[in-house]
Order: sequence, then structure tokens, then C-alpha cells
Amino acid sequence: MSESKTNTDKTYKDIDSEDQSNSIKENDTESVDESAEKAIELFRKIREGGNVDLTEKEIAAIDKECEIIRNRKTITKDLEHKSTEITGKGDQIVTGPPTLTRFERARIMGARALQLSLGAPVFIEIPTSSLEIAMEELKQRVIPIVIKRTLPNGDYQHIAIDQFE
Repeated sequence: MSESKTNTDKTYKDIDSEDQSNSIKENDTESVDESAEKAIELFRKIREGGNVDLTEKEIAAIDKECEIIRNRKTITKDLEHKSTEITGKGDQIVTGPPTLTRFERARIMGARALQLSLGAPVFIEIPTSSLEIAMEELKQRVIPIVIKRTLPNGDYQHIAIDQFE
């Protein structure tokens, strides 16, 4: 007897979860439809431009444009994008400018100055402060650091310091 009650409870839970998922989908499509209709109404007002005296031809053109908008596929869920490394031909820089940005330059100098202050070997012979050494090493392009430039979608490119102009 307890087994049949358990099976009945499972069945009701399954049905309830299906109803909830269906109602969520319906609510999502209703809100999308409402927002699309509002957008179409605003588009119509903008196209009419406050003109009361529109010809039938102009009204038909606006109606046709609104129908095109209404029939567009609405994307309600973003697809997952897997980040990939962008590679150029040879040493070509594809993402960003061909020179170091001021932010990349500051990051490299700060990182290298920290390395030098912690006892990293010096690549050039200038007996001054670690920041000046880092600046000179960057100018001579002898620091073995790679810049990772990332695009908003997650794609990226690794660029060695010596590839910049």
C-alpha cells in the first residue's frame, strides 16, 4: 500500500513539474510578444513622425515594415560560445592595434618591476631602480612576456612583446 502511494506521489510531482515548465515557457513567450508589440508600436510612431496626413501608400509601407519586424525570429536564449584562440598569418596581430596600448605597457612595466624587486635576473645592464630597468627592457623588447588580448565574446590572441611596433 505504501508503494502505490509513493508511485502516486511521484506521478503528481512529475505532472506538477511539467506544468511549471510549460507555464514558464508560455510566460516567456507572452512577455516577448508583449515587448515586441510595444517595440512595433514605437517604431510605427517614429515612422509616422506625428504626421496626420499620410497617404495610403505611406501607411501601407509602414504596415509592411511592421509586419516584417513582427515576423522576425526572436532570440530568447543566448547560445554558449566556446572561447578560441585567434591566430594570424605568421606574426600578424589580429586583435587590437599593432602597438602596445598604454594599459598593456603599464601592466608589463609593473609586473617586470615586481619581478626585478623580487630578485629576477636583469636582461640589460643599467644599475638603477627596478622600474627604470623594466622600462628600458620594454623599450628594447627583451622581456619574455606575452600579452593576451581578449575580445568581448571570449576569443583571444596571444602576442609576444617583440611583435609590437
